[in-house]
Amino acid sequence: MEILELAHFGWWSVLPPIIAIILALITKEVLSSLIIGILAGALIFSKGNPVHMVVTTFNIMADKIGGNANILVFLGLLGALVVLVTRAGGSAAYGEWAIKRLKTRKGACLATAALGCLIFIDDYFNCLTVGTVMRPVTDRHKISRAKLSYLLDATAAPICIIAPISSWGASVATYISDAGAGNGMTTFMQIIPYNLYALGTILMVLIICSSHINYGSMASFEKNAIEKGDLFSHPEEEVNEAEPQRSINGKGKVYDLVIPILSLIIFTVLAMVYTGGGFSGEASFTESFGNCDSSLSLVLGSFCALVVTFIQFIPRKVLSFTEFMHGITEGIKSMVPSFTILILAWTIGGVCSSDYLNTGGFIGNLVNDSSFPVFVLPAVIFVVAGFLGFATGTSWGTMALLIPIGAAICTPASTAHLLLPVLGAILAGAVYGDHISPISDTTILSSTGAGCNHIDHVSTQMTYATTVTVCAVIGYIVMGILNSPWIPLVITFVLITGSIVVMGKISEKKTPINYGDIN
Repeated sequence: MEILELAHFGWWSVLPPIIAIILALITKEVLSSLIIGILAGALIFSKGNPVHMVVTTFNIMADKIGGNANILVFLGLLGALVVLVTRAGGSAAYGEWAIKRLKTRKGACLATAALGCLIFIDDYFNCLTVGTVMRPVTDRHKISRAKLSYLLDATAAPICIIAPISSWGASVATYISDAGAGNGMTTFMQIIPYNLYALGTILMVLIICSSHINYGSMASFEKNAIEKGDLFSHPEEEVNEAEPQRSINGKGKVYDLVIPILSLIIFTVLAMVYTGGGFSGEASFTESFGNCDSSLSLVLGSFCALVVTFIQFIPRKVLSFTEFMHGITEGIKSMVPSFTILILAWTIGGVCSSDYLNTGGFIGNLVNDSSFPVFVLPAVIFVVAGFLGFATGTSWGTMALLIPIGAAICTPASTAHLLLPVLGAILAGAVYGDHISPISDTTILSSTGAGCNHIDHVSTQMTYATTVTVCAVIGYIVMGILNSPWIPLVITFVLITGSIVVMGKISEKKTPINYGDIN
């Protein structure tokens, strides 16, 4: 019996995201690519009726804006906070402080990755906060914005998906419980070592940060940053001008950055506990993360951080009241490009949802109806989850769809022993697909947090992410045979390390970089 109702549109349901992704990679212009993908999907759903296509498009868009309004509010508030801290001189002061202590390029990269690992509560929060804090430091050490955006993205979802106390961990635990695959949080903890992609990505970040190894198109961006001081382009492009500098107040201190950021973290955590029923006694502290409204929590946390910033800046006359209010306006305006891309990404995700083309349902049924040797099941599920995450731009949607299917596939006695490997493969593939998808909100926010061109981030990150993925596929094949995570994890780690070294040597011959005295 089929787990999901078979989609009526078949392979046509996969076409819209593929159109958007291919156009984005070819044209490097994400807005028009998303619009064309959305219209193509709406036209397919409308069976060629252009009037119905337009109505469907704006119905989906309005629904997505309404359903994700808190994320848009959070981005606006965070943009305001970033501008205020910058105008007050807090970012510049922190940059001066950090540059004295982070004396090497490797140290700046490792500090960025470490901060990304520490902020594991939510991936949106992670990308934008770490980018805001570390951008002045990485700029000083001539680390390209493409490299910075990779470090943000690679320490966002991969960390959140193995952190029990996070919005991701809580949601996955709920999916597992609903699928009847045991106690949600207990099972989530058990499948952490089975998540070869997330753990392999963390290893890759450590190796990349600790060495001068760069490969793929990332090497070109790093070459331009190191040799020409251009953080935004690769050598084949014209040198980009630096970002316009906002007026900075010389009165700013390091704590003018640290206190607002700490306030954001503390109040966001408290808001998650509050919205999850932790303060009312309806849930324990850990359970409250599972029940929380993460988007509302981010809004509450950022609003409280703005209040703290107002109290911190105005009495000391670091900023005048007028400057403070102008900073809020400018900050919200700075997020308009991100608003636009996110709304379009949500819309194309809506076109592909079960209410319209049901892309996920179609792919899920292909997996459920396929017959292949049992031991390759984790590897196949991993690849399918990666494709689905890539096509729809959502790891959460991918996990919500495939976890029930994976649990059902592993119900018979012949496959019951593969439950944990299959669940681990679903989480890993979902994160990989989300990572390399240009329509993923996390990918968009990583490029936003780093101040990097979005398609540049996608194209440079794809090579690194796919390296880990190829090694993980081999690991999952071994895992299907051994039904244990440890040897496959070691094999995956060895393959990743070897691949990075080999690719680095090949790239050094093709794109030699003169590091000079940079360490």
